[in-house]
Amino acid sequence: MSDHLFSLRRNRFALAGIFLFSIVLAVWFSLTPEGLLGKADAIGYAVCHRISARSFFLGERQLPLCARCSGMYLGAFTGFIFHIYKGRKGGLPPRKILLSLGFLLILFGIDGVNSYLHLFPNFPSVYEPNNVLRVITGTGVGIGMAAMLMPIVHQSLWVDWNTTPAISGWRDFLVLLVSAYCLSALMLTDNPLILYPLALISSSTVIFILGLIYTIIWIMLFKKENAFTRWFEVIGYLGLGFGLAVFQILAIDLFRLVLTGSWNGFNF
Repeated sequence: MSDHLFSLRRNRFALAGIFLFSIVLAVWFSLTPEGLLGKADAIGYAVCHRISARSFFLGERQLPLCARCSGMYLGAFTGFIFHIYKGRKGGLPPRKILLSLGFLLILFGIDGVNSYLHLFPNFPSVYEPNNVLRVITGTGVGIGMAAMLMPIVHQSLWVDWNTTPAISGWRDFLVLLVSAYCLSALMLTDNPLILYPLALISSSTVIFILGLIYTIIWIMLFKKENAFTRWFEVIGYLGLGFGLAVFQILAIDLFRLVLTGSWNGFNF
């Protein structure tokens, strides 16, 4: 009897989470530009400056995210695929890998600051920035984002998470690096048939990251750490987490729209 009541309550919670997510998603869909790329633009609008000179174009249409953010979220996407393939390995990477990820973060910071200085006319900078460097440094940070977030997800959700790190050594790290940079390099092709899906993948990864973070927060608030064995059992918390992620994007979208009066990116 108690097991039946527990299952019923869990199912109700799952339905409530899905319902709330559906409501927020429906409101966001109704208020944002039309079409898949329009929705992707709205996601990028919430997290990226979308400066046209620092972005790639699909024909004459600017992509939803700038070059650096595109590389970052494509790198994160590759990292998520890698970690999902590795299973519930929740250990953090060994120190040598963490130092390598830290080096990629430093490169990201250096290129970002140097690129920012170019917004000011006649301000001295180290070198001439370009979109290729933005993609390269962004991809490195994206790999690190997934490498840090996925172990936390496994450690927070599962009863039976594995303490082994998914990136256990140089071989794993090299496979991940090559895969991520090969995917990001496709941004340089200018081929609409390639850029279109990459635009959707990179923008969707933004919601995926925020959704996972908020899901973990909800699980901690409800004190349900390490209480699950299957993804089906997490549906309610995923609904709350991804609902809050979409709500955050909606709130930023509306704030920026009121502030600027346009869905376009910043232009200098």
